[in-house]
Amino acid sequence: MEQFVTNEEIIQRARQNLADGPWNYLVGATESETTMRRNRLAFDRIAFQPRVLVDVSTVDLTTSILGYKIDLPIMMAPIGSLQVFHPEAATAVSKAAEEMSTIHVVSSVTQPSLEETASCADNTKFYQLYIHGDWEWTKNMIDRITEAGYKALCITVDSASYSIRERPMLSRWVPMSRRNPPEPHWQASVTWESLDMIKNYCKLPLIVKGIATPNDATLAVEHGVDVVWISNHGGRQLDHGLGTLDMLPAINDAIKGKTQIVLDGGIQRGSDVVKAIALGADAVAIGKMQGWGIAANGTQGLVRLLSVLRQEIEITMKLLGVTNLSSITDQYVCEAMPTTEPHEMSSWVNMPKNRIQ
Repeated sequence: MEQFVTNEEIIQRARQNLADGPWNYLVGATESETTMRRNRLAFDRIAFQPRVLVDVSTVDLTTSILGYKIDLPIMMAPIGSLQVFHPEAATAVSKAAEEMSTIHVVSSVTQPSLEETASCADNTKFYQLYIHGDWEWTKNMIDRITEAGYKALCITVDSASYSIRERPMLSRWVPMSRRNPPEPHWQASVTWESLDMIKNYCKLPLIVKGIATPNDATLAVEHGVDVVWISNHGGRQLDHGLGTLDMLPAINDAIKGKTQIVLDGGIQRGSDVVKAIALGADAVAIGKMQGWGIAANGTQGLVRLLSVLRQEIEITMKLLGVTNLSSITDQYVCEAMPTTEPHEMSSWVNMPKNRIQ
């Protein structure tokens, strides 16, 4: 018997291990948390249309992002202040990503240093950068990222202002990344021209994280972006936004296969991953679930969480009648009425409420 038989148990253990402040920072979102709930609602409104009498005795979950093969279509999203969930912080995540043969996108506002994280595990790593300084500062960061061996540069573009995240505020807790915040001018002044400068200087593939409209997705392609990352920061930045899965079909139509698409926001089950792929994503990224995994039991907690997700993806694919990810198209999904109230725990109907408050 595994230590955790379901991801519900992992989340419950994470809650036991975390104080109120870090827990609320992990599970909460901005202001009314409407965007976060819409992330979940977007998945809840999609139903499957399975085909039968297909030989699904073997299914293939492998795919590639920027030419780097991964064994399941789930990347580790960048999360700030991972050290408040587990003392090994980003190294715990990278080690789990190595064991599960997937990509870790390392946050620029977490510990340890980018160099230490780069060397801790032999897996593909991308680096996510907030622009917190002038052009000389940015060039220096790009040089460090390149020299450390990261395989792509990810620029987050949905954070021109610090948001109001009320759950941790009510606990009187401030994440480390906000205790001595950098001058907000730099992040607020990033433009498409800034992106061009980065693209011209950096020799790594460029990912833009925070795309939310077809117009910006089209601009990203025109500016030579290699991966469009659909994200609303897990509902932690702009309130009253669309759910990311609701954005996906129109963005996919606008891009027309010219770049790859990664999507995050609201992903809780393997079936969610399949829905995102059916509507046009090449892979998804998880944030909250990553934090829950390491908070429960470090690297092995996250490995177990990913193993559960992998099993759920395999089962969903077999019951849909598909044998590989490229076969999952929008013919296998349709719109339907949701059956549960959307929130950050709504996929786990057996979750005891007194264990997650």
